[in-house]
Amino acid sequence: MRAVDAGVEGARPVVGLDYLLEKLDGAIAVLAGTRDFAKPAKMAMVLDTARRVMMRDGGCAAIEERAMDLEEAGVFQGSDWATPQILVPDFTIHAFQSPSADTVVVESLSELRLLAVARGQYHHPLITAEEARDFLTRVLVVNISHLFSPPSEVERITQGRLALLSRRVLRYLADQLGYQYVIEMLVKEIWRILQQRPIQVDSVKSMITRIAVSQADPTIDLGNGALGVDRLVTSLFGPTQASREDPGIEIYHMRLKTMDLNSLRNEAIGFARAMHDTGLVSPYHPVLIRHLLSGPDNLIPDALGLSSTGRDCLLCYRDLVYALIDEAVYPETPQAVYGLTLMLERGILYQHPVAPALWRQLGLNLSERSCRRLTSALGDDVPPRVRLLEGVLCILGLPLGVGQGNNPTCQSARALSMWAYNDPDYLLQMVAWAARDDEIIMHFEGKALSSRGVVGLEESALPADLDPVSLLLVPHLDWIYTEMMLLCEDREGDPHRWVNPEFHGWWSGRGFKINVDVETGNLRDLEDFLRHFYAFYHPLYNGNQPLIHPQPAGIAATDSAGRFVGWHAITILRVALDPHAVMRVYFYNPNNDSGQDWGDGLIVDTAGNGERFGEASLPFEQFASRLYIFHLDPLEHGELGSVTQEELERVVAYVHRSWGMGRVPPGGPEGDGSSEESVI
Repeated sequence: MRAVDAGVEGARPVVGLDYLLEKLDGAIAVLAGTRDFAKPAKMAMVLDTARRVMMRDGGCAAIEERAMDLEEAGVFQGSDWATPQILVPDFTIHAFQSPSADTVVVESLSELRLLAVARGQYHHPLITAEEARDFLTRVLVVNISHLFSPPSEVERITQGRLALLSRRVLRYLADQLGYQYVIEMLVKEIWRILQQRPIQVDSVKSMITRIAVSQADPTIDLGNGALGVDRLVTSLFGPTQASREDPGIEIYHMRLKTMDLNSLRNEAIGFARAMHDTGLVSPYHPVLIRHLLSGPDNLIPDALGLSSTGRDCLLCYRDLVYALIDEAVYPETPQAVYGLTLMLERGILYQHPVAPALWRQLGLNLSERSCRRLTSALGDDVPPRVRLLEGVLCILGLPLGVGQGNNPTCQSARALSMWAYNDPDYLLQMVAWAARDDEIIMHFEGKALSSRGVVGLEESALPADLDPVSLLLVPHLDWIYTEMMLLCEDREGDPHRWVNPEFHGWWSGRGFKINVDVETGNLRDLEDFLRHFYAFYHPLYNGNQPLIHPQPAGIAATDSAGRFVGWHAITILRVALDPHAVMRVYFYNPNNDSGQDWGDGLIVDTAGNGERFGEASLPFEQFASRLYIFHLDPLEHGELGSVTQEELERVVAYVHRSWGMGRVPPGGPEGDGSSEESVI
């Protein structure tokens, strides 16, 4: 007899949990007894029943109890979930938001399996209890919105009731592990991201807001996790004495009107300290700065927290700076304050073309398309020109904070970062063309390439999760970059040899080295490639010559197991000894978060080893092992013969254990040691 609950779900009776569990156990037994080649046909019953179980009260606990049975039956067989030791917490975001029910269910089963491992109920051969707990804590951190917020409109449309499943699973995980662990890890994750000083901080601010909400919820016990939270929460909602209790913009503005000079100075110093500490700007900060514009403006340097360099720059370009504040700094655009501050600290206004280019930006008339693009992606709480000004200040102040978003635009993001870092007036020219004229003109070997009329993509098809400058420039730059690549398609070798210098700028070396055969994908002339890289970039082999201009390069991206993922564009910024006397390569990675595990012991650092804001770093040997193309100046001469064979062999071993596995051509080593692309 079929057991049903008294309630109804729609017009149908709700099947009881006991009945579903009996059905699930039967499906697991059938799957376990099925030969490997036939398992996919039996998987549907297991996944569908497991989904229905997890949607019931007590269902997640029941799945946790059956975790070992599910895995041994083969529910993860043939997928990445079969090797939990290499799973990446960040990828769970996309899995939980997938419109595919099977993907959401398998991800949920995997998390509940790891919970059983973390709690000692399942002794897994591939992952320890401590590793499982750490992984699950990170999963909860990156999916924090699922813990405190209902499904968004997009989730409701694409997933329907499936959006509730991931929330039930994640809340069960948090209940079992304890919210204190989540908050502790979340705070660490926020600080790790903020150390990289990204331009886009909306997601970080959203996480801090949710922490503040959880603090006020008496049903959530944060335990020791609440320690250290105040520093982040107050940085946004109450960094100064007069804003401590988050009074609201209007009340705070009224308080400023009654303050004496000493009180205003204390407010200014408090805001500046919080901003430089976190890289985040409270909406109250612009209120103070705008108030100071019409009052004691001698406190503005204090409110920005400027050093002597920044103060001198402000005094020299006072009218321009005040105009930028008046036009771009509002409670709705608080990060403009930090961008302006770091732009002054960089001293780039002393480059003669930059100041007039910013005056042009202040008076720029945006095209209808540009206004529509900015409004559709960033909202209409301020005019599009204000939003773009905020983006311009941020990219000039934080040139290494540009991210590509969830888009395959690493080449364009790298170019924007490089121009902001090395040639800011050229970037401002690009912004003017794209925002005003809906066109960018670049040249390839004397041939003019115009993007006018070719960026006719639908708004919904364009990248939306980018900063304001990238929103306008990336579609143009992507098209021009593709055109340049097409112009080289009949040439022998990798097109990047010709495209990168034309696309990124004259400072990109015309010499070019690659260690992969374009036709076959096999390794080629690896030792010669490495000797050249050492000779041109390593200070001990290039006459201690620092890198003068940032150089485009390409890496073979690998996952935490060292497996090849794809080719990726980065910028080599400098090579230097770190505080521990280790020679490191400091580089820019446009993929939003530079701290990554590339496998085989290669953990990319973003802080603690001499990194500046936005830089990633690796020891020289480890970086060289993931490099596959780089540029050099053919007129410079390094010391190829000085590189020891022992050093080369260590790097080659790294390559062969990771992305180079299976790329050694038939017949022996990678080439004969000579290279047709040698420039020495």
